[in-house]
Amino acid sequence: MKRRDSYRLCCCLLWLGLLLTSSCALAAKSHEFGPGREVGIVRSELIREASGIVASRQNPGVLWVHNDSGDSARIFAIDEKARLLGVCDIRGTTARDWEDIAIGPGPDPNRPYLYIGDIGDNRARRPEITVYRLAEPRVDVKSRFGQMVLGPPDAIRLTYPDGPRDAETLLVDPLTRDIVIISKREFFSRVYRAAWPQSTAQATRMERVATLPWGFAVAGDVSPDGRRVIVRGMFNASLWVRSPDRPLWEAFAGEQVRLPLMSEPQGEGICFDARGTGYYTIGETAGQMAAPPLHYFGPAEPNAPGS
Repeated sequence: MKRRDSYRLCCCLLWLGLLLTSSCALAAKSHEFGPGREVGIVRSELIREASGIVASRQNPGVLWVHNDSGDSARIFAIDEKARLLGVCDIRGTTARDWEDIAIGPGPDPNRPYLYIGDIGDNRARRPEITVYRLAEPRVDVKSRFGQMVLGPPDAIRLTYPDGPRDAETLLVDPLTRDIVIISKREFFSRVYRAAWPQSTAQATRMERVATLPWGFAVAGDVSPDGRRVIVRGMFNASLWVRSPDRPLWEAFAGEQVRLPLMSEPQGEGICFDARGTGYYTIGETAGQMAAPPLHYFGPAEPNAPGS
């Protein structure tokens, strides 16, 4: 790295740190969740750079994860102790830069769907991004299934109204079935919406609907009841409460609640548990780094200090 580029990077990181400190200082601290704890370590060599995580809605105790760019088109089922249950290869697609995974309703109102966000764009050059949608498979947390083939998925092609963006946060509104994407590489991350029903025949131009009070968002999730949304940044995480009769993105204009995190190598994953009463986080790992831990933040004890 050239000295000038290094100087610019240091300035950007300093500015980002000051911005996050200022923003989070104004936010209330959550007393709803207890301190995080390590519940497992991802030991499988197949999961070498965990980028997205989401809790299953129909398979109790199952979490879905995927790798960052460079892997084949596949997702992994793990249990709540980070033990690998099996690999799902997804035919009929490619993994250019998968960054996040979400779960929510889709075309069949009686089935949950997985949404995989091929939305990474480090240099902001992609004319389109793609969200892949497929029905969530049934698996048993008590039985390792090895490998299965899914798909082909629906390919939902999306464009931004203000030019290409790098993004790592994908949300699906369980109340409206809207897709929401939050950009990464701004000091105030931008929020975009693709309204239901999303076309699978032609690209959909998203609309910019909100802005976060801070930037560099890297992951997020919506609670199963659609009432709360969490977004994780590079060094922070926050929760917002959504009015049930108002659009999801309007929550970002309300009060943010600071969430606790634990130290993770390049932490880029966060999701609610299947009940919406706690949340999981996970970090990426690459090369010779140690296997990433899976952390869980459950409900705070009623008589805990500060609750």
